[in-house]
Amino acid sequence: MTNNIIIFLIPITLLTLTPGVDTMLVIRNTTRGGWWDGATTSLGICSGLFFHAVISAIGISVLILQSALAFSLLKIVGAAYLFFLGAISLKSALKNDSGYANQIKTKPGNIFNARRSFTEGLFCNILNPKAIVFYMAFLPQFIDPSKPALLQTFFLAGLHFIIAMIWQVLLASMINRAKAVLEKNFIKKSLNAITGIVMMIFGAGLLIDN
Repeated sequence: MTNNIIIFLIPITLLTLTPGVDTMLVIRNTTRGGWWDGATTSLGICSGLFFHAVISAIGISVLILQSALAFSLLKIVGAAYLFFLGAISLKSALKNDSGYANQIKTKPGNIFNARRSFTEGLFCNILNPKAIVFYMAFLPQFIDPSKPALLQTFFLAGLHFIIAMIWQVLLASMINRAKAVLEKNFIKKSLNAITGIVMMIFGAGLLIDN
């Protein structure tokens, strides 16, 4: 069992450290509302892992993968959400908000919204069909058929949750420490533009990836 856990942790850790749309969302939201914004976004993202664990355990993923229509619809919804987040970032990049840094100092409550941050992270994760495919293909290799599948998948998702939370919270902390640089108008606009474009590329990737 210990060997299986180690084998599971290595690829999961590498997957978590690989930059992707989750990483970009944490970076974007940390620059938007500080460490709490990034950490709450991470909590939403990582909570979505249990959603994938559940559907993997009860076999819904099989139905989605076997139904071309259902899977295509999921890809479209996921891509649309990424385009939506990307559009928000691009709008921020084009917006004339040179006083943004002062707003953060004087009105932080208007920047960070826990429900918004958690929801953005959660839906970014659960609407990603690649995550469903990965959990469906990867988790069963570590499941003992003689034991309850749901409990085992929750345990494995819990390990993934811890690793992802640690990494993304550290990432939010690093980004937040660079706040003095990131709050400069040109840097902030450039980061928002890059983030928005990357999110849209990820969204396009969902549509064209077979």
